[in-house]
Amino acid sequence: MSNSNRPTPPGTPDRKIRRALVTGGAGFIGSHLIEALVERGVEVVSFDDYSAGKKENLDSVRGRENVTELVGDITDAKSIRKAMAGVDTVFHEAASKKTVCMRDPSRDLAVNAGGALLLLQAAVELGVEKFVHASTGSVYGEPIEFPQTEMHRLHPVSYYGVSKLAGESYVNTFAHLFGLDTTVLRYFHVYGPRQESSDVGGVVSIFLRRALQGHPLIVHGDGEQMRTFTWVGDVVEANLRAATRSIARAKTYNCASGIRVTVKELAQKVLDRAGSTVPIQHGKPLVGDIREFDVDNELITRELGIEFEKDFDRGLGHTLDWAMVAHASGLIR
Repeated sequence: MSNSNRPTPPGTPDRKIRRALVTGGAGFIGSHLIEALVERGVEVVSFDDYSAGKKENLDSVRGRENVTELVGDITDAKSIRKAMAGVDTVFHEAASKKTVCMRDPSRDLAVNAGGALLLLQAAVELGVEKFVHASTGSVYGEPIEFPQTEMHRLHPVSYYGVSKLAGESYVNTFAHLFGLDTTVLRYFHVYGPRQESSDVGGVVSIFLRRALQGHPLIVHGDGEQMRTFTWVGDVVEANLRAATRSIARAKTYNCASGIRVTVKELAQKVLDRAGSTVPIQHGKPLVGDIREFDVDNELITRELGIEFEKDFDRGLGHTLDWAMVAHASGLIR
C-alpha cells in the first residue's frame, strides 16, 4: 500500500537529505524507511546488530551503490562514529523492544537511553544537520485525559516506557544545549509487512503467524485493551517529512492513525481474513500493558500533512498477503 498518490502538504521541503544513517536499518520500520530513501536517490547507511533485524528485510536494496550495510551495536561509540561519517540526517529506529524489556531491563536501558545518548553525542561532534528520533506512546503510561495530546503527562508504567522516555529527554536536551535540529515521533502499534512475528513481535504479526500455522490465538487478559494501529507506510512518510520540513524542528508528534480496535476485535479480524477456525484463548494479562489508547494526531496531520490510512481491514489484508508468502517460503516459522 503506497502513499505515492496522497497529497503533500503545501509548499516544498525546506531541506534535502543527501546521506542518511538509519539505525535498526534491517528491522521492520527501518527497512521500509531505507527503501523509501533509496527511491529518492539518498545515500543510505544501514546500522544494525541483527539481534532483531533480518538480512532478508534489505533484499530489495542490497547491492545498490547508494546503500551501505554496517553491522554494529548501538551501545558502541566507535561503531556509531564510523557509521555516522559524512551523514547529514539520522533516523534513529533501533530499540530494545517492549516485549523483551522485562527479561533484561539493564540492556533495555543501555539500548534505548544509552544508545540514544551516544548517537546524539556523535551527531553534534560530526555536524549532523537533522536527528529524527523514534519514540513510543508508552511514554505516556495509563492515560488520564482523552484523547491523548502531546501535552499529556509522561508517566510510563513499563521498563520500556521509562527507557524510551529517557531517550526522548536526551534528544530534547541536545536540542536545547547544542541547537541540534531534532524531531521526536511517538509511534503507536505500527503494523505491516516484515513486522517480527515471533512471540516477541507485534500483536498483528503474531496473530497472523499463529492463524497460518493453525495455532490458537492467545489474547492476554480480557481482550478489551484498545489499540490504535498505524500503517508502516504512514510512519515512513512521517519520518521523511519530519526530516525535511523546518516546522518539525524541536517538535514531538503523536504518530498514530487514530484507528481504535480492541485486541479481541483484532483476533477475530485476523481469523476472518485468514479463513481460519482456530480458537481464541485468553492468557494472563501482560505486566505494564496499557488498556486504553485514544490518541490525538491533530498536530502531525496539520503541520506535516500526514493522511493516515484509516481502513484497517485493507492494511490487514496487505499484511496477510505478505505473511502468506513469507510463511510459504519459510520466513515465518
